[in-house]
Amino acid sequence: MTSRRDPPPVDGRESREARVTRLLAGRTIAMVGMMGAGKSSIGRRLAARLGLPFIDADAEIEEAANATITEIFEQHGEAYFRDGERRVIQRLLDGAPKVLATGGGAFIQPETRAAIQAGAISIWLKAGRDLILARVRRRTNRPLLRTDDPAAVVDRLIAERYPVYAEADIHIQSRDVAHDVVIDSIFEALDEYLGDEASGKVER
Repeated sequence: MTSRRDPPPVDGRESREARVTRLLAGRTIAMVGMMGAGKSSIGRRLAARLGLPFIDADAEIEEAANATITEIFEQHGEAYFRDGERRVIQRLLDGAPKVLATGGGAFIQPETRAAIQAGAISIWLKAGRDLILARVRRRTNRPLLRTDDPAAVVDRLIAERYPVYAEADIHIQSRDVAHDVVIDSIFEALDEYLGDEASGKVER
């Protein structure tokens, strides 16, 4: 599949998107990062350009539990939610290749992180504090932000989570621009990373 930013080559050379698809070799891409970073919106468009299905792990968890994320947190607590999240993500990783958007806390859990690192190419969408706050204020379905001071919670989560997100294979800055701009950055980074992997410069 090609995009308007990556037109079909006229000289017989492989396009970037075709090369990335070939080098992925049927592996899943897992989007990780904070709430509001754009994992679902970017992931959905990335999947379309790769010709892969897109799956939102939180939506799968809600379907499996027949309850919203907020309801699971309120009725059973975070530990219960994380255990279910781990099992759902492992099931999704074991399935056909896809672009998978994970919840903000998924990659922070050691077992879930190990499963993602073993079964997917992980991409960290790294969003700045102000962008996260601007986006999450539009939504009411963030259990961890149901507090009088959501900014303080975001600051704490950034401090706790960013060093762990940094273990992802690829880091992409999330910013308030057209989605295609961010996706083009992802393709460039995937091309470089997978090329290095194929030449032995990256060990998995």
